[in-house]
Amino acid sequence: MRTTAAVAAVDLGATSGRVILGGLEDGRLRLRHVARFPNQPVRLHEGDRAGLHWNITELHRSLTAGLAQALRGDDVVSVGVDSWAVDYALLRNGRMLGVPYHYRDERTAAGVAAVHGQVPPEELYARNGLQHLPFNTVFQLAADRVAGDLDVADRALLIPDLIAYWLTGQQVAEATNASTTGLLDARTGQWDTGLLGELGLARGLLAPVVAPGTTIGALLPGVAAELGAGPGMPVTAVGSHDTASAVAAVPSTAEDAAFISSGTWSLVGIELEAPVLSEDSRAANFTNEGGVDGRVRYLKNVSGLWLLTESMRTWDGPGATDAQRSSDLAALLAEAAAVSRPVPVFDATDDRFTAPGDMPARITAWCHEHDAEPPRTRAEVVRSILESLAAAYATTIEQAERLSGRSIRTVHIVGGGSQNALLCQLTADRTGRPVHAGPVEATAIGNVLVQLRAAGVVPGTLEALRDLVARTFEPVRYVPRVLSPARRP
Repeated sequence: MRTTAAVAAVDLGATSGRVILGGLEDGRLRLRHVARFPNQPVRLHEGDRAGLHWNITELHRSLTAGLAQALRGDDVVSVGVDSWAVDYALLRNGRMLGVPYHYRDERTAAGVAAVHGQVPPEELYARNGLQHLPFNTVFQLAADRVAGDLDVADRALLIPDLIAYWLTGQQVAEATNASTTGLLDARTGQWDTGLLGELGLARGLLAPVVAPGTTIGALLPGVAAELGAGPGMPVTAVGSHDTASAVAAVPSTAEDAAFISSGTWSLVGIELEAPVLSEDSRAANFTNEGGVDGRVRYLKNVSGLWLLTESMRTWDGPGATDAQRSSDLAALLAEAAAVSRPVPVFDATDDRFTAPGDMPARITAWCHEHDAEPPRTRAEVVRSILESLAAAYATTIEQAERLSGRSIRTVHIVGGGSQNALLCQLTADRTGRPVHAGPVEATAIGNVLVQLRAAGVVPGTLEALRDLVARTFEPVRYVPRVLSPARRP
């Protein structure tokens, strides 16, 4: 077998992280999982409230331990880091000032009010093209400014940029993740310095923007020694927003395909060459985020499998008896697939489902408020969640067609949700379009592909990279079934 040099992808998700080695073997992509570790937020009591934070130091310890394993005995030529979006650490003179907040922390209401008091929502969207989410970076930073936290900070680094800084000593803002902040000009792809000034944010607070494929820097000598890496090992900017990497690995070059990056969140949309900044687009709450090679990910954030994992967390909570605990996920999904009576389809985008908590109780409350019969069993709760997600996907895809003027004939589901056969089938049913599911590790694959191309291992355009994915990973195909009237959206 003919194997090329490898790269190490650090992929940090909202619930877990991993380190994966990737390379080419006989012309196909090959991945090897080296390390997997939990990502568990922590609550810290801060006066009269308990703030929700990322345990970033433990996350850093885990990923560096994984990198030390990855760099042992393999011909690794690069390291790349991706993570979730919007969250950041504040620094002063290169030192982190506090533990980064989790985007699900509820402190941002003051930030939303402060931003909209200076820049109306319509104008903000015309400039940044970003879907309104109360935890967008722009609102978090405004909340920090109101609280006085920016009085001592001289830099804010998004999570993957923070990790890259600790590895290399270089401070940058990778473009795809920067595009999720609400502070990037949607047309130019650079920081909107005018907007920063209007919001009372220092122009130097944000690091220079770099594109995926840029060498951020070499591992610091001390870091290289700790990891067992050779001298000059580069850290490469990838699509550091995990969705940007996942979309780069969608195994399709067709313009009539939609994507769903399915995990804790569901990112539903299409890829375009230019942003859509119309008022109709804003009213529909679509976002224009940066993609690899300057593409635009025109999408909407829809609640994802978070609804299912939080439900299971509730059922398996500390006060639950053995009889009350949920069965394993596979068994629960099988029971949900066998549900024959109609279940409620609720609004999966309702803000009440954003914060951690008792999802089954919130679903029941939503049903009571909307004169719908709530699910009665756990299997019905699961079926209701998946039907509601599939219905939200269908609505979002129809909106994307209308707002972009592009017809959509197929749907690609990548990420963890591509393993959920029931969700994939329900998505095909409700969208009326064939669904191609996989690859599961799309984010890591996109991370690996950008690094391999930067290292000169694989040449070509983004379409060539996607052809390589299609040759390596065969998706599972789901065709629409005829919905009964009770199950139609």
